[in-house]
Amino acid sequence: MIASALELYAKTGMQANRAYTPTNMLRAAAEMTGRTFKRGQYTEAATALRALAEAAKAAPRQEG
Repeated sequence: MIASALELYAKTGMQANRAYTPTNMLRAAAEMTGRTFKRGQYTEAATALRALAEAAKAAPRQEG
């Protein structure tokens, strides 16, 4: 969801909702990916989040 909201903001400048400010979205992306993003790096953050999601999807599940 955050990746889509970042892409929306990068393309149109429109926020998905009030809580999804550019700063909050970049902060959330940084926490999830372990990378830091500067202001304006919305598409880079969205790409990193999508790559993280794909990696998690491809990883084998561990039964516990």
